[in-house]
Amino acid sequence: MTTQSRKDIRKLSVAAMALCGMALASGCATTNTYEDTDASTAQENRVAPSEAPRKTEASGEFLPPNAKPGECYARVWVEPTYATQNQRVLVKEASEKIDIIPAEYDWVEETVEVSAASTRLVPVPAVYGTETESIQVRPATREWLVDNKPNAAPASNEVLERARTHGIDLDAARSGMCFHEHYLPAGYRETATEVEVSPASEEISIIPAKYRDVEKRVLIKEASRKVTEVPAVYETVTEKVIDEPAHTVWKKGTGPIQKIDEATGEIMCLVEVPATYKTITKRVIKTPATTRVIEIPAKYNTIEVRELVSDAREERSPIPARYKTVKGEEKISEGKLVWHEVRNMAHPTSTRTGAKICLLEKPAKFKSITRRVIKTPASTRTIEVPAQYKTVKVRKMVSQPQEKRMEIPAEYKEVTVRELKQDGHMEWRSILCKTNMTVTRVRNIQRALKEAGYNPGPIDGIAGPRTMKAVNAFQKAKGLPVDRYLNAETVKALGVSLR
Repeated sequence: MTTQSRKDIRKLSVAAMALCGMALASGCATTNTYEDTDASTAQENRVAPSEAPRKTEASGEFLPPNAKPGECYARVWVEPTYATQNQRVLVKEASEKIDIIPAEYDWVEETVEVSAASTRLVPVPAVYGTETESIQVRPATREWLVDNKPNAAPASNEVLERARTHGIDLDAARSGMCFHEHYLPAGYRETATEVEVSPASEEISIIPAKYRDVEKRVLIKEASRKVTEVPAVYETVTEKVIDEPAHTVWKKGTGPIQKIDEATGEIMCLVEVPATYKTITKRVIKTPATTRVIEIPAKYNTIEVRELVSDAREERSPIPARYKTVKGEEKISEGKLVWHEVRNMAHPTSTRTGAKICLLEKPAKFKSITRRVIKTPASTRTIEVPAQYKTVKVRKMVSQPQEKRMEIPAEYKEVTVRELKQDGHMEWRSILCKTNMTVTRVRNIQRALKEAGYNPGPIDGIAGPRTMKAVNAFQKAKGLPVDRYLNAETVKALGVSLR
């Protein structure tokens, strides 16, 4: 603690004593009785603003913070609080005990491939057949001609439309029916169509597989590991732990230089109490237990095997398709038509135009051709050649080396430690004094105490010993500050107004 801190504490103590003396002189509520007179209360409230606590030599700047005119304050000492705790201290760390289980081996027979599996290709020739197809060389036609002769000209659309308008059902007409018609014959030209008679195909050649003799390295004993134990190393250490932490306490001071004329004469000094320690000894692991692994290499043997260099394969040569040209006819121009009905005997001959039309239908013309087609294309058939094997003896590991660890628990010791929860301190508390203490307010406090289940004695408006005893019991039960005053926090908790 610094010299400045001690001076500040001394100032706090002096201010507390001075304020307490002022409170006692002005009539703070302890065990005195006051008359409930409205005139005296009004007079005290009127002078409150000008009579607020002033700074004095003894109090200096240590006055209640945010003080209100007409209210009294007392500076009280709150004792430090402690908590006793049991701490579990490690005296020996947890460790492990390691047991080594060696690897297990066994001789087994193993099959080794000496000639790899392969395939052999056999050609399968294509299968051919013939099919006949009917090709249209001239489409079917339905034409209106100027006559029933094969070379008659077709009727025009204008004449056909006029005939339709005058009641001729051209769609219902049959082949061979004739009407009056003018005709310009249609034009045709010869066409040539190229038809496939033999599709494109392939010729397949087989190239056999190639082999070579090589030496092969075969594993006869697998690589393994040997595990050995390395034990743990311990050491003993001592540790210094806090038994009781450093703290401060208030003690009464003595001596003539500490006398304060304007206070009560009591001096409180804040004294530092140093921390106390205890020493404990424990065994700790310096180097933990572990294992060391020794590698054992694998063993091999060399044998001669037949190895496939390249698989059998096929080579394909394309054979082009063959075609045949077929001749036909194609219409290249339409004729011009002008026609009128001929066989309708209901009309006079004088209405005829002299044109003649006849319906002529020609069926489509087809020609049959025969061509060679592939029923089944040429392909290859794969024959599997199995691999060849040889049996050899090898030493194989049945189980890996293992380590079995046994946990050794840590050891602890219970140590009792007293821990400071809150330092002792001085605090300002608002209390009832002559300014706000009336007989009516004391009676209200007594009634509130009685309703809360605390006996204050007679409801007489006097804060006597029985009333203060009930107040202190109420404060303890509600966790409120306990002192010899009627503090404002207790009055508010009882539901009594301070004004």
